[in-house]
Amino acid sequence: MEDLAFWAAAIPAAVLMGMGKGGVPVVAMLSVPLMSLVMSPVMAAGLLLPIYIVSDMFGLYAYRHASDKRVLAIMVPATTLGVALGWATAHLVPERIVGGIVGLVGAVFAANLLLRRPRVTEPQPAKVAPGLFWGAATGFTSFVSHAGAPPYQVYVMPLGLSKAVFAGTSTILFAYVNAIKLIPYWALGQISLGNLKVTLLMAIPASAAVFGGVWLVRRLPEALFFKLVTWALLLLSLKLVWGAFPLG
Repeated sequence: MEDLAFWAAAIPAAVLMGMGKGGVPVVAMLSVPLMSLVMSPVMAAGLLLPIYIVSDMFGLYAYRHASDKRVLAIMVPATTLGVALGWATAHLVPERIVGGIVGLVGAVFAANLLLRRPRVTEPQPAKVAPGLFWGAATGFTSFVSHAGAPPYQVYVMPLGLSKAVFAGTSTILFAYVNAIKLIPYWALGQISLGNLKVTLLMAIPASAAVFGGVWLVRRLPEALFFKLVTWALLLLSLKLVWGAFPLG
């Protein structure tokens, strides 16, 4: 029965992860909360990291020609700093408080996008100072619980990227972030060779789902795609806030 409950959570988590690597916005963030139903969040984050990396390889291939190099040049060093900060404070900062702060920022940003009047604006260039701040926040929250999407989107969504470049830049950046998380996760004992068989089995649906995600992104209208991104950001941000400050 325990094995049945585990796989009932693990297979959907792997599929969501793969679809996220295929460019479907934010759905990969659901994987850790879903796995947390059958194990501790820390164990879930460690178990899922190698599967993220396997599915990253397929996402990198799918979006190898679609990315914003300036955004990556700004955010790669910033996310590196954020991961290092997460490693240094791993035993000091409660995960739920970090998630709550990130969720609050993401919810306010998403609500503002949904409530304001639509207007036509020219795409904005990626600025360095905000990119360094939000990049560090992305790396930190990704290290804590693979929840780097809200701060990343707060920075990138106003830049006016096309949906393919938006998805490709996200895929490339988070592939890098996941790769550099391997060392601190291993050092903290969050990755176990004993889980290798489970990792390989979960990697099969995750890898297949990458191409399902790419297929879906290519067929979604641009306006609908970013509307879904915004609503997904709002709902997941509210979930992070709820997890940090539950009522009752």
